[in-house]
Amino acid sequence: MSTTPPSCAAHDPEPKRPAAAVPPHACDVHAHVCGPQERYPLIPERLYTPPVASPEDFRHMLDALGLERGVLVQPSIYGTDNRAMLDALARDQKRLRGVAVVPFDVTAAEIEQLHAAGVRGVRSNIVDLKDNKGQLPLDQLRALAQRIKPFGWHVEFLMHVNEFPQLDVQLKDFPVDVVFGHLGYVPTAQGLDTPGFAALLRLMRDGRAWAKMTAPYRLTLSTMPYPDTAPFAQALVDAAPGRLLWGSDWPHVFIKTAMPNDGDLFDTFAKWVPDAEMRRRILVDHPAKVYDF
Repeated sequence: MSTTPPSCAAHDPEPKRPAAAVPPHACDVHAHVCGPQERYPLIPERLYTPPVASPEDFRHMLDALGLERGVLVQPSIYGTDNRAMLDALARDQKRLRGVAVVPFDVTAAEIEQLHAAGVRGVRSNIVDLKDNKGQLPLDQLRALAQRIKPFGWHVEFLMHVNEFPQLDVQLKDFPVDVVFGHLGYVPTAQGLDTPGFAALLRLMRDGRAWAKMTAPYRLTLSTMPYPDTAPFAQALVDAAPGRLLWGSDWPHVFIKTAMPNDGDLFDTFAKWVPDAEMRRRILVDHPAKVYDF
């Protein structure tokens, strides 16, 4: 029997100015645009139904926080139909970049078109694969990586790294950089000692992976400022501060805790990284390198 995917709560329309200083050229590297459905149809097998989160809404959030740049990541609700993201990029190619979802057989000509539109990486959703515990479609991923390598792109993984204790071995000599969302996406109940998280730290120390300090509410049911996620953030900072990025995860779709204010989320990040110069590198220098600003 089919069920209707649950509808998500809307984002907070009044983002606060952060208490922490935001440096010039700071970038939010993880956000989504959604809707309207009549223009951008949702795939039937989606996990959730989002409210409209328009490019104008996203730019309003960036402006309110004092962020000059943003990266839009293709959400799972659209599959490989990147039109909503691409249309948003077309409105502001100087300020925005994108991460697309493409089929493994995407052609070089299609990649070239996406590159011209502002896309700088591809996303691989491992979380939604069935029976994927510890397994990656490595042959297909490596072939895709070879295809995007001439464009300077990366592969972003949505995956629970705790399910991949051999992650650094599996991605040894991977053709392009890899990026992991949501602090490695380890549920806090798993603890810091999970072998998969240790493997992620090794990849980062070796200069082969980046981690996004995003969406702490996806790791825990605790409330703002999600205190049980702080040890994971600290472990990433201690291991590889030169391989970190920050993003809002706006508009916070499919969230299971209270809807956060984006200014508060930025200030949570600032508490994770109290050194202003390190924050500047995470917010400015690292995104400029990864996303070609």
